[in-house]
Amino acid sequence: MQRIKIFLLFSLACISVNAQEKKVKSDSTFQIKKLTESDLSVLFSYYQQDGNNSPVTGGLGTELLTDLTSKIIVNLVLDDKNTISIDGGFDLYSSASTDNIDDFVSSASSKDKRIHSNFGYSRKAKNNVTWGLKVGGSTEYDYNSLQLSGYVSKTSNDGNRTFGLSGQAFIDKWEIIYPSELRTQQWVTTDQRRSYSVSASFSTIINKRMQASISADIVTQSGLLSTPFHRVFFTNQTAARVERLPFYRLKIPVGVRFNYYVNDFLLLRSYYRFYWDDWGISGHTFSLEAPVKINRFFSVYPFYRYHRQSEANYFAPFGEHTGEFQYYTSDYDLSRLSSHQFGLGVRYSPAEGIGAFRIPGKSNRLLTLKEVSFKYGHYTRTPSLVSNIISFGTNFTF
Repeated sequence: MQRIKIFLLFSLACISVNAQEKKVKSDSTFQIKKLTESDLSVLFSYYQQDGNNSPVTGGLGTELLTDLTSKIIVNLVLDDKNTISIDGGFDLYSSASTDNIDDFVSSASSKDKRIHSNFGYSRKAKNNVTWGLKVGGSTEYDYNSLQLSGYVSKTSNDGNRTFGLSGQAFIDKWEIIYPSELRTQQWVTTDQRRSYSVSASFSTIINKRMQASISADIVTQSGLLSTPFHRVFFTNQTAARVERLPFYRLKIPVGVRFNYYVNDFLLLRSYYRFYWDDWGISGHTFSLEAPVKINRFFSVYPFYRYHRQSEANYFAPFGEHTGEFQYYTSDYDLSRLSSHQFGLGVRYSPAEGIGAFRIPGKSNRLLTLKEVSFKYGHYTRTPSLVSNIISFGTNFTF
């Protein structure tokens, strides 16, 4: 379940819309007045995967999983300087893979739900500086997480360049669950995990057709970095062991984005990322999205993403580990692999909105449906994983 969360959140994020500010100008007799709008996004996705390399059963076995995700994001613009953000949602999943933690099917681990929420505050300060803070968390049957993050950014006076610096911390706790036949001894020494990251970014408008940005992160993790219910099988041994990985991990990704405005109907968005960590993995990711504007309010955006990576020092397939090494895993997320994802998105967003109605109450605010979007993605990963995701989103302003 952990490994698909980023994939799901990425797909949902691609169809969400940030809070907007509309500026209305009048003639020189009056001062310029800023009208602020808050927004509400409601997002859904359905994810399904299958494969034959589950780490729960030692690198062989079903990876069948389905996941239904729902998320609500609210950005409340208090005035022209202060904004509050609130988001929350849930995942409901059914997993044939984690069902194999026990010796019998339909166990408690075959189905679960994850609930998460975040609260954020941002402020536009003097000298084109914006800063923000966020706190949140999530919980599921074997994992609880607390998130703290913050950022600061500065934009040049002409608005063409932006520098950003952000930090994030995850304070996590496992509920230790071993495979049913391995519960007679203690395999791990802690139920804690800590993750800290610092990110720096720079974006610039090169000219009226080109924009570019670069970002670099440093991520450190410590604590229980293995999964307690992952089995590992060794050469000439029938009994399994619990996966064992180092107590510490350092990750360094560097990414570059380049957007090119071809004409009034076509925009090209490209992205490249290099990844390195001290477990022996290095990887390359490339993605391309090409939004095509059919008319003033309707657009489609085909996309493609390719990723390949080297193998972690501690990986071996089912039954190929020897007793010579301190750490070992048969999780194919840490193997040498390549993956492809492609799909199509559709966005419908008229300038005047799709429809509007009054919110009951004293404020009698007008809630306007501004956008509806749909996205489908198909994903394949060596040697056997195949998945599909369908995402749907709506955006309202008030």
